[in-house]
Amino acid sequence: MMELRDFIPSDAGTIISWTGDETAFRKWCADRYDHYPIMPQDMISQYAGASQNGRFFPYTACEDGIPVGHMIVRFPNEDMSTARFGFVIVDPGKRGQGIGRKMLELAIRISAEKYGARQATLGVFANNEPAHRCYLAAGFTDVPNAEKECYHIFGEDWLCTEMKCDL
Repeated sequence: MMELRDFIPSDAGTIISWTGDETAFRKWCADRYDHYPIMPQDMISQYAGASQNGRFFPYTACEDGIPVGHMIVRFPNEDMSTARFGFVIVDPGKRGQGIGRKMLELAIRISAEKYGARQATLGVFANNEPAHRCYLAAGFTDVPNAEKECYHIFGEDWLCTEMKCDL
């Protein structure tokens, strides 16, 4: 059975090992880190700084106590009515088993029940079709007519599709 528990600093090395090459790393974090590869302390420091506002929650998905996935849930607005998911990643050896979908479903439930969120949102790069399919399977839909955010990565423009899920 999967649980979504609070991220602990000792998770960082494992999570970073899942990011793969720099292309996969950028699909995971966009431009949120200014260098590659990152070290566990980079992740720990970034999360510690972001957590200070009380609206940022990193989680690790575990099965039988073993980390199998990771994501963050943040609340951009003080009323915490909308949860914003990000940094979603699954252990590459476990992909294709529904872990990402289950992890997102747990985060949706936590966001609604614990924090009172009424909607969850996330962004996915157009060049990351496996992640897009995972998000659709978890109940997210593409936001029609949403302005596409664009990131300039490796000399290319990567378009980001906005997705949402009503809770």
